[in-house]
Amino acid sequence: MALEVFRFQFQNNQVYSRYCSLLGKELVDRIEDIPYLPISFFKTHQILSKPSNNKDVIFTSSGTTESVVSKHRVTDPLIYENSLDHSFKFQYGNYEDYVILALLPHYLERKGSSLVYMVQRWIEKSNDERSGFYLHNISELAQILKSLQQDDKKVILIGVTFALLQLAEQFPMSLPSTTIIETGGMKGMRKEIIKPELHRILKSAFNQVEIHSEYGMTELLSQAYANDGLHFETPEWMHVSARDTNDPLSTVPNGKTGGLNIIDLANYNSCSFIATQDLGKVYENGSFEVLGRFDHSDIRGCNLMAIN
Repeated sequence: MALEVFRFQFQNNQVYSRYCSLLGKELVDRIEDIPYLPISFFKTHQILSKPSNNKDVIFTSSGTTESVVSKHRVTDPLIYENSLDHSFKFQYGNYEDYVILALLPHYLERKGSSLVYMVQRWIEKSNDERSGFYLHNISELAQILKSLQQDDKKVILIGVTFALLQLAEQFPMSLPSTTIIETGGMKGMRKEIIKPELHRILKSAFNQVEIHSEYGMTELLSQAYANDGLHFETPEWMHVSARDTNDPLSTVPNGKTGGLNIIDLANYNSCSFIATQDLGKVYENGSFEVLGRFDHSDIRGCNLMAIN
């Protein structure tokens, strides 16, 4: 299927076709030979494999007034919604089994967040009036979390890292029925800490809680989740590999650090083959770790959201 999508996008995506041609990659018969488009192209070009229409949704990355943001024009939002629904079912089961709470300060204060779009769908599909977004009213969130622990329903709290730490410091409590999904986001608000330390703090503050991590970005329509907080697993239509940091057309063996390349077949109408600016390791079972960012690469959007 990846080869079929490559041929379609090579024929219909002018930017990607030109990029592949400059690399001499017009004819590709192996997945290993598919070129990955540098993610920065979403800042400078319109990446489309199908004509835009009046149903387009445009997702944008966060940015400062001095930076150029990425724009991902989604010509068929139904594909994104299907990806969200199937990923959620694969990872967590049915929406209706959960109360969905979102601690995402600043995200609702700007337009074009794919994360907000995702969580809004989770909230609607949960069909529970207690589900909802929280910006800065963490005391109210703490009260709801506490009351929900007596309920039969499970709880998912998805949040940006710095806000979750604020909640942990101000309102420690036992959360036996709750799964926290952290999405990253520290720069500009607090000193950066590694994930194991973050999870140790959260588990110490929230007794009996489960801590998961989510990996996603504006330029992708699929997400990966780490149930142990570190090792991300992908849905069937998503695949991650690692490229040599000094030779972007070469891969590195499993377990070695490299730049993360992602196949996301949900990106059918834009580009499914993305060379990210994340450093990580890919393992034999297909899972991967994120270790950081390339030097001089932009701060991740979720981190910029932490800047007031």
